[in-house]
Amino acid sequence: MEMPSFQYAAPALRLYHGPDSLGHLGRELDRLGSRRAVIFCGDWLVEQQGALLDLVRQAMGERFGGIYSGVLGHSPVASVEEAAAYLKQVGADAAIALGGGSAIVTARAASILHAEGRPARELCTTQDANGALKSPKLLAPKVPQLLVPTTPTTAMVKAGSAVFDPATGERLALFDPKTRTGSVFIHPDLIGSAPRSLVVSASINTLSMAIEGLVSRTGNPMADALLMHALRLIAGHLARPDNLDDPRVRGELLLAAILCGQGTDHTAAGVTTVLGHAVGARFHTENGLVNAIVLPQVLRFNGDTAQAGLDKVATALGLPARGAGAFHSVADYLAALFSGLGIPARLRDVHVPADQLADVAALGMTDWFLRGNPRPVREASELLQVLQAAW
Repeated sequence: MEMPSFQYAAPALRLYHGPDSLGHLGRELDRLGSRRAVIFCGDWLVEQQGALLDLVRQAMGERFGGIYSGVLGHSPVASVEEAAAYLKQVGADAAIALGGGSAIVTARAASILHAEGRPARELCTTQDANGALKSPKLLAPKVPQLLVPTTPTTAMVKAGSAVFDPATGERLALFDPKTRTGSVFIHPDLIGSAPRSLVVSASINTLSMAIEGLVSRTGNPMADALLMHALRLIAGHLARPDNLDDPRVRGELLLAAILCGQGTDHTAAGVTTVLGHAVGARFHTENGLVNAIVLPQVLRFNGDTAQAGLDKVATALGLPARGAGAFHSVADYLAALFSGLGIPARLRDVHVPADQLADVAALGMTDWFLRGNPRPVREASELLQVLQAAW
């Protein structure tokens, strides 16, 4: 058997976990030479959780440079442009995302627009006439990114930032490794502030990405280790929903999301992730809920092409079945897990109209993540088949 060839480069990450984590924030800013760091968050933190915001401000000390509180779900282009203008206005030299995926993406994308000085549509990944996807090189220096998360999202450790264009329904994907978060501070009070429903949705999104990473066409044993343990942690905690308000459990869900984010850097994703993107922003639905609905249909669509990966998934979940029985074993496990969490079973239950499924499928064909699906997807009709089965 031929020895496989692969490369494995792990980006640097400084992680602080626990009640004393924010005590390291000022020193991290000093290490970066930052004197005017800007906090990115939603207005709910300013209006309803002032004490939590004060925790971060106090940890920053004299390095506090301002707050951009206009973060919106799915990071619409207009709010990102506004945030970029704010960075310029205050002369920011670092960005601290305080919140979940939208805060993280808005901070990164705003840093890109601020540094590059061009609109998002000129900086995003594009598809040529042959269907090939190309990302422009974004060479301008970017302000360092730090993160105080509230929800368990894989966005914490990613280099991509997809912003939403409400006018067209498109996600504009910006990719710049220089905007990857360098420091993460996981504090019990901050991670305890997120509603349980949001924690569940974000964790399901992570679970789906871990499964897709394990069944994708690329990967290696290093990534498998990260993804299998991420999946083990997430599934184990989601199976006991009454414990989801425990700070220790929430902390482990965040660590699982970091492991999954790091692992999927080396594996790619697939149709479940693509449809979560295409449906989520367009119909104002959490990606995790969409993932839970379409994942069983995607596994069925992939069929034998996902067999080796499904064996890894079954192992991570502690299921005995392998080979042909792994699909049914994993599918039954997921159905019971999602049912126990009260997740809707059909796309119609989250108000996705049947007459717009074809448009969603067409939009999905432009998604970068489609390339990693184990069964190649060549036409929008194939995505439509999955959507109709899930509707």
